[in-house]
Amino acid sequence: MAKIQEASNRLYKNVFVCKKCQSKIRAEPQKILKGKVKCRKCKKSAFRPLKKSR
Repeated sequence: MAKIQEASNRLYKNVFVCKKCQSKIRAEPQKILKGKVKCRKCKKSAFRPLKKSR
């Protein structure tokens, strides 16, 4: 099965997961690195990239 680039971008591009409550947020990587984005649920600013499912 071929991977569709548009679908992969829609699911994984600019999506980050909160390290405390595991909620997903879509934001630009530069804002995540600078700490300007906070989690909606727990108000923390520690995020990791979303892992691609297999």
